Amino acid sequence: MFSGIVEGKGKVLKIKDHGDYLNIEISPPSKFNKGLRKGASVSVNGVCLTSKDNGSKTLKFDVITETLERTSLKNIQKGDVTNLERSIKASSEIGGHLMSGHIHYTGKITHIEEKESTKDMKISLSKKYEEYVMEKGYIGINGCSLTVGKVNKKDFYIHLIPETLKVTNLEGLVEGSEINIEIDQSTIAIVDTVKKTLARKKSR
Repeated sequence: MFSGIVEGKGKVLKIKDHGDYLNIEISPPSKFNKGLRKGASVSVNGVCLTSKDNGSKTLKFDVITETLERTSLKNIQKGDVTNLERSIKASSEIGGHLMSGHIHYTGKITHIEEKESTKDMKISLSKKYEEYVMEKGYIGINGCSLTVGKVNKKDFYIHLIPETLKVTNLEGLVEGSEINIEIDQSTIAIVDTVKKTLARKKSR
Protein backbone atom coordinates (compact mmCIF):
# COMPACT_ATOMS: atom_id res chain seq x y z
CA MET A 1 0.00 0.00 0.00
CA PHE A 2 1.03 3.61 -0.62
CA SER A 3 0.03 7.01 0.72
CA GLY A 4 0.12 8.96 -2.54
CA ILE A 5 2.76 11.30 -1.16
CA VAL A 6 5.54 11.14 -3.74
CA GLU A 7 8.98 10.86 -2.11
CA GLY A 8 10.98 11.96 -5.12
CA LYS A 9 11.58 11.73 -8.84
CA GLY A 10 13.65 9.15 -10.67
CA LYS A 11 15.12 9.12 -14.18
CA VAL A 12 14.74 6.16 -16.51
CA LEU A 13 18.24 4.96 -17.40
CA LYS A 14 17.60 1.78 -19.37
CA ILE A 15 14.71 -0.07 -20.99
CA LYS A 16 15.07 -3.58 -22.38
CA ASP A 17 12.24 -5.18 -24.31
CA HIS A 18 11.98 -8.95 -23.77
CA GLY A 19 8.88 -9.37 -25.90
CA ASP A 20 6.37 -10.25 -23.20
CA TYR A 21 7.79 -7.87 -20.59
CA LEU A 22 10.01 -4.81 -20.18
CA ASN A 23 12.99 -4.50 -17.89
CA ILE A 24 13.20 -0.93 -16.58
CA GLU A 25 16.12 0.60 -14.69
CA ILE A 26 15.61 3.89 -12.83
CA SER A 27 18.03 6.20 -11.02
CA PRO A 28 16.47 6.97 -7.61
CA PRO A 29 16.80 10.19 -5.60
CA SER A 30 19.26 10.32 -2.71
CA LYS A 31 18.52 7.88 0.16
CA PHE A 32 15.32 6.65 -1.52
CA ASN A 33 16.65 3.09 -1.75
CA LYS A 34 18.01 2.90 1.81
CA GLY A 35 16.96 -0.45 3.30
CA LEU A 36 15.18 -1.52 0.12
CA ARG A 37 14.94 -5.30 -0.22
CA LYS A 38 14.47 -7.59 -3.17
CA GLY A 39 10.73 -8.15 -3.68
CA ALA A 40 9.73 -4.83 -2.08
CA SER A 41 6.91 -2.83 -3.65
CA VAL A 42 7.66 0.56 -5.18
CA SER A 43 5.18 2.93 -6.78
CA VAL A 44 6.42 4.14 -10.17
CA ASN A 45 4.09 6.80 -11.60
CA GLY A 46 1.42 5.25 -9.40
CA VAL A 47 2.02 1.69 -10.62
CA CYS A 48 2.97 -0.88 -7.99
CA LEU A 49 6.15 -2.64 -9.18
CA THR A 50 8.39 -5.23 -7.50
CA SER A 51 12.07 -4.45 -6.94
CA LYS A 52 14.39 -7.03 -8.51
CA ASP A 53 17.16 -6.40 -5.95
CA ASN A 54 18.11 -4.10 -3.06
CA GLY A 55 18.45 -1.09 -5.36
CA SER A 56 21.96 -0.31 -4.10
CA LYS A 57 22.69 1.75 -7.21
CA THR A 58 19.57 1.76 -9.39
CA LEU A 59 15.99 0.53 -9.16
CA LYS A 60 15.23 -2.43 -11.42
CA PHE A 61 11.80 -3.73 -12.34
CA ASP A 62 10.21 -6.21 -14.73
CA VAL A 63 6.91 -4.93 -16.15
CA ILE A 64 4.64 -7.58 -17.68
CA THR A 65 2.30 -7.15 -20.64
CA GLU A 66 -0.82 -6.91 -18.43
CA THR A 67 0.62 -3.90 -16.61
CA LEU A 68 1.88 -2.28 -19.79
CA GLU A 69 -1.53 -2.55 -21.46
CA ARG A 70 -3.35 -0.97 -18.51
CA THR A 71 -0.94 1.88 -17.72
CA SER A 72 1.10 4.64 -19.31
CA LEU A 73 4.26 2.59 -18.74
CA LYS A 74 3.69 1.14 -22.21
CA ASN A 75 5.00 4.48 -23.54
CA ILE A 76 7.91 4.89 -21.11
CA GLN A 77 11.19 5.99 -22.67
CA LYS A 78 14.80 6.38 -21.62
CA GLY A 79 15.24 9.78 -19.98
CA ASP A 80 11.65 10.01 -18.69
CA VAL A 81 11.15 11.34 -15.17
CA THR A 82 9.00 9.19 -12.89
CA ASN A 83 7.29 9.70 -9.53
CA LEU A 84 8.56 7.30 -6.85
CA GLU A 85 7.18 6.18 -3.49
CA ARG A 86 8.14 3.33 -1.18
CA SER A 87 5.37 1.25 0.35
CA ILE A 88 4.10 2.52 3.69
CA LYS A 89 4.82 0.95 7.08
CA ALA A 90 2.32 0.39 9.87
CA SER A 91 3.80 3.37 11.72
CA SER A 92 3.81 5.71 8.72
CA GLU A 93 1.98 9.01 8.78
CA ILE A 94 -0.50 8.95 5.89
CA GLY A 95 -0.61 12.47 4.50
CA GLY A 96 -2.60 11.57 1.40
CA HIS A 97 -4.95 8.58 1.10
CA LEU A 98 -4.38 4.84 0.88
CA MET A 99 -3.50 3.70 -2.63
CA SER A 100 -2.86 0.19 -3.95
CA GLY A 101 -0.81 1.03 -7.03
CA HIS A 102 -3.36 -0.75 -9.22
CA ILE A 103 -4.36 1.59 -12.02
CA HIS A 104 -8.03 1.80 -13.06
CA TYR A 105 -7.52 3.63 -16.35
CA THR A 106 -5.20 5.97 -18.21
CA GLY A 107 -6.54 9.46 -18.82
CA LYS A 108 -5.29 12.42 -20.82
CA ILE A 109 -4.63 16.03 -19.92
CA THR A 110 -7.13 17.94 -22.06
CA HIS A 111 -6.35 21.45 -20.82
CA ILE A 112 -3.79 23.23 -18.61
CA GLU A 113 -4.22 26.67 -17.11
CA GLU A 114 -0.87 28.11 -16.03
CA LYS A 115 -0.96 30.54 -13.13
CA GLU A 116 1.86 32.39 -11.39
CA SER A 117 2.91 29.51 -9.12
CA THR A 118 0.14 26.95 -9.54
CA LYS A 119 -1.55 24.98 -12.30
CA ASP A 120 -5.09 23.84 -13.02
CA MET A 121 -5.46 20.71 -15.15
CA LYS A 122 -8.50 19.25 -16.84
CA ILE A 123 -8.37 15.44 -17.15
CA SER A 124 -10.49 13.10 -19.26
CA LEU A 125 -12.98 11.01 -17.28
CA SER A 126 -13.67 7.38 -18.16
CA LYS A 127 -17.40 6.63 -18.46
CA LYS A 128 -16.78 3.35 -16.62
CA TYR A 129 -15.61 5.19 -13.51
CA GLU A 130 -17.51 8.49 -13.70
CA GLU A 131 -19.78 7.68 -10.74
CA TYR A 132 -16.75 7.26 -8.47
CA VAL A 133 -15.15 10.64 -9.20
CA MET A 134 -16.71 13.45 -7.20
CA GLU A 135 -15.76 16.97 -6.22
CA LYS A 136 -13.60 17.14 -3.07
CA GLY A 137 -12.96 13.39 -3.25
CA TYR A 138 -9.54 11.74 -3.49
CA ILE A 139 -7.91 10.51 -6.68
CA GLY A 140 -4.47 9.17 -7.61
CA ILE A 141 -2.70 10.81 -10.56
CA ASN A 142 0.68 9.26 -11.49
CA GLY A 143 0.94 8.10 -7.89
CA CYS A 144 0.08 11.51 -6.37
CA SER A 145 -2.78 11.75 -3.90
CA LEU A 146 -4.86 14.71 -5.05
CA THR A 147 -8.23 16.30 -4.35
CA VAL A 148 -10.73 16.39 -7.19
CA GLY A 149 -11.97 19.82 -8.26
CA LYS A 150 -15.02 20.46 -10.42
CA VAL A 151 -16.38 17.38 -12.17
CA ASN A 152 -18.04 17.55 -15.59
CA LYS A 153 -19.64 14.79 -17.64
CA LYS A 154 -16.48 13.89 -19.55
CA ASP A 155 -13.67 15.41 -17.47
CA PHE A 156 -12.63 16.75 -14.09
CA TYR A 157 -10.19 19.30 -12.68
CA ILE A 158 -7.24 19.06 -10.34
CA HIS A 159 -5.49 22.07 -8.83
CA LEU A 160 -1.75 21.77 -8.22
CA ILE A 161 0.06 23.68 -5.50
CA PRO A 162 3.74 24.74 -5.83
CA GLU A 163 5.02 21.93 -3.56
CA THR A 164 3.34 19.22 -5.67
CA LEU A 165 4.76 20.73 -8.87
CA LYS A 166 8.23 20.88 -7.30
CA VAL A 167 8.35 17.31 -5.94
CA THR A 168 6.55 15.38 -8.71
CA ASN A 169 6.66 14.95 -12.47
CA LEU A 170 3.26 16.65 -12.85
CA GLU A 171 5.14 19.88 -13.60
CA GLY A 172 6.31 18.40 -16.91
CA LEU A 173 2.89 17.29 -18.13
CA VAL A 174 1.47 18.97 -21.22
CA GLU A 175 -1.88 18.88 -22.98
CA GLY A 176 -2.25 15.39 -24.43
CA SER A 177 -0.01 13.71 -21.84
CA GLU A 178 -1.23 10.27 -20.78
CA ILE A 179 -1.48 9.70 -17.03
CA ASN A 180 -2.18 6.79 -14.67
CA ILE A 181 -5.37 7.17 -12.66
CA GLU A 182 -6.30 5.22 -9.54
CA ILE A 183 -9.79 5.75 -8.16
CA ASP A 184 -10.15 5.95 -4.37
CA GLN A 185 -11.08 2.44 -3.19
CA SER A 186 -13.14 3.77 -0.27
CA THR A 187 -15.28 5.78 -2.66
CA ILE A 188 -15.80 2.72 -4.86
CA ALA A 189 -16.87 0.65 -1.84
CA ILE A 190 -19.32 3.29 -0.59
CA VAL A 191 -20.90 3.94 -3.99
CA ASP A 192 -21.27 0.22 -4.75
CA THR A 193 -22.77 -0.46 -1.30
CA VAL A 194 -25.35 2.31 -1.75
CA LYS A 195 -26.25 1.01 -5.22
CA LYS A 196 -26.77 -2.54 -3.92
CA THR A 197 -28.85 -1.29 -0.98
CA LEU A 198 -31.11 0.77 -3.24
CA ALA A 199 -31.43 -2.13 -5.69
CA ARG A 200 -32.57 -4.47 -2.89
CA LYS A 201 -35.15 -1.94 -1.70
CA LYS A 202 -36.56 -1.56 -5.22
CA SER A 203 -36.85 -5.32 -5.67
CA ARG A 204 -39.00 -5.75 -2.54
